[in-house]
Amino acid sequence: MSLHETAEAIPKAVLVGLQIGRTSEQEVQSSLVELSRLVTTLGFEVIGKMHQRRTSTKSANVLGDGKLVELSKWTGGTGKVAPTFIKKKHKAALKFEKDEDDDIFDLPEETFEESEPEDFVEEENPQDRAQWVIFDCDLSPLQLRNLESATGAKVLDRTGVIIEIFSRHARTRAARLQVEIARLTYVAPRMRGVSSGDDDRMGGGGKGVGESAIELDRRKIRDRIKELKQELGSIGQEHLTRRSRREQEACVALVGYTNAGKSSLMRAMTGSEVYVADKLFATLDTTVRALHPETRPKILLSDTVGFIKKLPHDLVASFKSTLDEALNASLLLFVVDAADPSFRSQLEVTRTTLAEVGAGEIPSLLILNKRDCLTEEQVTDLAAEFPDAIFLSTRNPEDTEDLRNRLVKFFENTMREDEIFIPYKVQGVIGDIRARLKVLGESYDEKGVRLKVRANAEDFEKIAKKIRDALYDID
Repeated sequence: MSLHETAEAIPKAVLVGLQIGRTSEQEVQSSLVELSRLVTTLGFEVIGKMHQRRTSTKSANVLGDGKLVELSKWTGGTGKVAPTFIKKKHKAALKFEKDEDDDIFDLPEETFEESEPEDFVEEENPQDRAQWVIFDCDLSPLQLRNLESATGAKVLDRTGVIIEIFSRHARTRAARLQVEIARLTYVAPRMRGVSSGDDDRMGGGGKGVGESAIELDRRKIRDRIKELKQELGSIGQEHLTRRSRREQEACVALVGYTNAGKSSLMRAMTGSEVYVADKLFATLDTTVRALHPETRPKILLSDTVGFIKKLPHDLVASFKSTLDEALNASLLLFVVDAADPSFRSQLEVTRTTLAEVGAGEIPSLLILNKRDCLTEEQVTDLAAEFPDAIFLSTRNPEDTEDLRNRLVKFFENTMREDEIFIPYKVQGVIGDIRARLKVLGESYDEKGVRLKVRANAEDFEKIAKKIRDALYDID
């Protein structure tokens, strides 16, 4: 299935939402707005939206009959689901119908009376029709088949849209492997919905003998997923090694909804050229950089994959490696787009997802980003609602400098000042201290160097061990 737009025409889509149970209409509309942004990220043009209250999403056609006809007006379909099985007529019946048709054409012309002209209805331009119907929920293979039959258009569900976006934006080897695993997991159970319906058998021909084409393809997919997971496991070991080295550093993880401004904040705080775009899931790969100008001790900032409502569980599992960056951080920065009216629900989604992976107890700060898009009245109201939040605009250097100072202060609060004596005969330790720790003062005598240092208890213990080991080797 190719969703990429062509140079000739931008694909048009209609979005469909379902109001299930106690879900409010406002929630449905908000979710459709988000789906619209997802679909636009794929390069589609959204030409219409509709929704219907239903008791569940389990019915074979998803929508009611009347709503299905209404939807089909956008696509030029019949609004009716074609039967999956058509009974073949006997040869004698087919011959009888043919003979009847021949008899009709043998009648004289005057037999046919000219009928009264019906009211002329201008036919809708096919170019104005939607070629795609996107549902804001998951669809089963049967539902996909029925909806495509009724609408005459291609049908995609929310999970399919998100996986397609991920597949386009994955750049690193690890991200591509993770997306491919999620895509194959999504495709496997839906293969019956896109098959021709033929039950071709391999190696037999009788019922129950051999293996059907679909079963064979599914087995190939399972084998491929196994291979990808093994390959991803080897990469995971490399990431684990790098992460274990970073555990010695102070780590801060940027977490939040997609398009909340995490990458822009990363660029402003570290000076790195991370990719920034006004798109959902513009970046999928975890980026780790040191604060710039560099601090003592060094503070690392990591930008993780963005969150979204109804994020498919397979993708949550696939991107465990990027979520591990949050799990292993010393501090989480929850970044939200304060100018987005739905940022509260987005913040809740982020917190819930992180709690599911065990990162719910990590110390955190709330960053109300895009302050430049707020009025003074909005800032005042939000400050009263979130008294501990940090208002920030990545375009304002003073804001980013203030956040930098807060991060330094956070880590310094866990530090203590102490004096370290390094004998002259111990080599390499002084350089390590200057590179990693904050040196407040130094003095010299005939035996060695005394450094006044501010650091964590762990850092003091590591330096003391290095000095002991060096003296032991010398002796």
